Amino acid sequence: MITWVLTGLGLVILLLAGDALVKGAVNVSLRLGVPALIVSLTIVAFGTSAPELLIAIKAIQDNAPGIALGNVVGSNTANILLVLGLPAMMAALHTSEFDSRKSYVQMLLASILFIALAYPGTFTWVSGVTLLACLALVLGDALRDARAHHKNGVPENIDGIEDADPDMPYWRIALYILLGLIGLPLGANILVENASAIAQNYGVSDTVIGLSLVALGTSLPELATTMMAALRRQADVALGNVIGSNMFNLLAIVGIATFFGDIPVPQSFLEFDLWVMMGASLLLIPFVFLKQDITKPWGGVLAILYVIYIGAVLI
Repeated sequence: MITWVLTGLGLVILLLAGDALVKGAVNVSLRLGVPALIVSLTIVAFGTSAPELLIAIKAIQDNAPGIALGNVVGSNTANILLVLGLPAMMAALHTSEFDSRKSYVQMLLASILFIALAYPGTFTWVSGVTLLACLALVLGDALRDARAHHKNGVPENIDGIEDADPDMPYWRIALYILLGLIGLPLGANILVENASAIAQNYGVSDTVIGLSLVALGTSLPELATTMMAALRRQADVALGNVIGSNMFNLLAIVGIATFFGDIPVPQSFLEFDLWVMMGASLLLIPFVFLKQDITKPWGGVLAILYVIYIGAVLI
């Protein structure tokens, strides 16, 4: 019983921390004159990916690399199908109102690089250095965009944004972000540890646990943040969070984890899971390039596809 209670506690912490991080990200963008999309691609995305990083390192140290790799691949698939799908079912994400093409293309290129490095059969420290170098390029580009936007003095549209206050004190903004960055990994750790203990009683393999339960658990910060962003009508934070988190998962988490040990790639990943991840990423093309909103029916389709994928993994 205590395990189930702690699992619920972890979920509550995630939801509250996700709300705090969205508040902080939106208001820091207003104070600095930086688009919320750029903030969500960095602060929010990295904060919500912290659980994946912590678990990947722990899995390598515990000689369970299947959890580390499955966590990243499974989380990226869940981020697109579930993390965007469920919030869209509650409130349509108006992704047509902003331009995320460049960051989306960067995510696709990161996915292609990740798959190419996986095909030799093992992620080594050389693979890790390559991935981290690409992450540095992405961050440098985001920083240049932020500086250009601030220099041009482009105002941020705050109409209809709940709790948006361009005059919010920096200490309060920092408090929101700090609570979010601390609460998200804490809540995810509590939830995943107890949920994994429940799953292990059924004799599930490390790889399957990584692709399903752990991936779902560590995607809950993204889900919590995106859910709150959708309810606050901040589609740019929602989509930016997913794109940035996926890039961080691919480039930083595996990149850093390889310094703690090699990560072997199971054949099943090369034949199925990596391509599902890539296919899920390509599903965003209509919403990024064709200016389509992620409406409630589209959200339902994405969520159903995720259920089908989890069913295929568990069979």
